[in-house]
Amino acid sequence: MRDLRGAELVVGLDAGGTRTRALLAPARVTGAEGGRVLGEGAGGPGNALTVPPAQLVEHLVEALAAAVPESARAGVVAVAGGFAGATSASPDDPGSVRARTALTAALDRLGIPAGRLGVWSDLEAAFASAPGAPADGLALVAGTGAVAMRVTGRRATTTVDGDGWLLGDEGSGFWIGRGAVRAALRMADGRGPATLLALSVGRALGLPGECLPYDGWSRDRREAYRRHLLPAVMTEPPIRLARFAPLVAEAAREKDAVARALLDEAAGHLAETVRALEPRPGERIVATGGLLGPEGPLTARLNALVPTLDWVPDGCRGAVALARLDHGRRL
Repeated sequence: MRDLRGAELVVGLDAGGTRTRALLAPARVTGAEGGRVLGEGAGGPGNALTVPPAQLVEHLVEALAAAVPESARAGVVAVAGGFAGATSASPDDPGSVRARTALTAALDRLGIPAGRLGVWSDLEAAFASAPGAPADGLALVAGTGAVAMRVTGRRATTTVDGDGWLLGDEGSGFWIGRGAVRAALRMADGRGPATLLALSVGRALGLPGECLPYDGWSRDRREAYRRHLLPAVMTEPPIRLARFAPLVAEAAREKDAVARALLDEAAGHLAETVRALEPRPGERIVATGGLLGPEGPLTARLNALVPTLDWVPDGCRGAVALARLDHGRRL
């Protein structure tokens, strides 16, 4: 890395439910140099509502320390963080308060002054990551969770879903993963059709081979399957069910009817979530999350229902843009 001493710098953070990413960039946009990434780092989950405060600080420190070398830390003039569980709509929002407190503590520990510090939702940051850093439109995230927002003046004004694994997040990775386990259990107890998911879920959970579904899956083996599967799932946090979503995508590629139906239903839920925001004709809809990328299992399905999606990989570059705005620079 080149010598950054004396340079004015900004940091953008994307703190989601799975990991936290940080980017270091010039504070001023000057041709190709302004779009250059000068440093990057990653840490653990950054959901401001669900990650314990002390752990959240550690994850932020991990990402920031890797992105910002010690020699450059005095030059950071603005930091913007897009946090799952936070919003820019109200400074008193519990998630926003926790995010700001944790981010301040992490910056203090690393000796990063950050004259301007902004806290946004991860979806607001993702929306700003679209080309041109737009100020108005709709945003959709479909990863571990699922939520859509209307963004006006770069701030979320209306939210649909994002209600968490217990009450919502329909069409999310968690929702799909839970559906995979439910389909496996329904096959085992005779309520549902045969599906490759019973075998793949059982293997992923490390169930004994003698109870996995093969030809002539006897009632005794089915009971043993259920007896081993249930405690294996119940001893983990519910949100861990999201890790089974890739198994559904794999089974769908093998033309498994149950898996295909799950993905179709998930795409339908996400389309319904977007429609609840009453998109205007031609209005920009920025999408992000592992389910909707170029290789995402729901991309083609959702594009057939909501054809104007504009995909971005995450909110890091949008957070950089928001940090520059906070510092008073022209994008």
